[in-house]
Amino acid sequence: MTGLTRRAAVGTGLAIGLAGGLAGGTAKARALPRVVSLNPCTDAVLVNVADRGQILALSHYARDARQSTIAGVARTYPITYESAEEVIALRPDVVLTAAHSSPATRAALKRLKIRTELFKVPNSWIENQAQIRRIADAVGHPDRGEALIARVEAAMAQGAPRPGGRPVTALVFQPNGFAAGHGTLVDEMMRRAGFVNVAERYGLKKWGNVSLERLLDDPPEVLLAGQAAPNATTWAEHILNHPALASVGPRMRRAVFPERLLYCGGPVLIQTAAVLATARRQVLGESA
Repeated sequence: MTGLTRRAAVGTGLAIGLAGGLAGGTAKARALPRVVSLNPCTDAVLVNVADRGQILALSHYARDARQSTIAGVARTYPITYESAEEVIALRPDVVLTAAHSSPATRAALKRLKIRTELFKVPNSWIENQAQIRRIADAVGHPDRGEALIARVEAAMAQGAPRPGGRPVTALVFQPNGFAAGHGTLVDEMMRRAGFVNVAERYGLKKWGNVSLERLLDDPPEVLLAGQAAPNATTWAEHILNHPALASVGPRMRRAVFPERLLYCGGPVLIQTAAVLATARRQVLGESA
């Protein structure tokens, strides 16, 4: 083989190899699943673990600042209103759904053999870690799931009480007196932040309502209360501003605990840990 022929052969081989590498890289990029989320809790995890180009749509709840911790970011993404027609038209590889997602939509996706991942409200951090990993695996980025878990655990550690600090009795109290009892993720986050959830003493099991009368009769040290909407007209929200709550002020402090922190885990827990730590320091008069 002459020098010229040899150089031509090497050049051809390099060109083929480069073309093959680029094609392989493009194929790999295209292989990443395209995803639709139908739930505000999976929305929050998804935007933290998926490439932007993988996210075809979030749920419409994601743009509601009262229900979502990613409302600002969500306004830059497409959304659906959970109808089967909307979701199918996007031709997703994976759809993230929840137990309360539209049954008709889930049934249609099943008939068309579109992969769905069903999630429930997590009752513990252990359960929530498994959900984060499922979502990260589903979008092809398991390392980002582990990174998110590490961020949440760091926030929990930062918000934990000082060694030897006394626990503070508290109750989460949302519009209509809705509260979180034992065996919920919120209950675990309260304990990690140095609170004792007193929901049981009002007869509450897991989730339910605590009457204003029972609360006033035996108040906790701190009421982790939701925020009523400006100019709220519903009785459910007026209860948060009831004058009777102010009457027990000397015995019960009040701290803001937004309703958007009540149900979701994942990155939401970073905010939850910070809000609870602030509330505890305010009650005990501690510095940050």
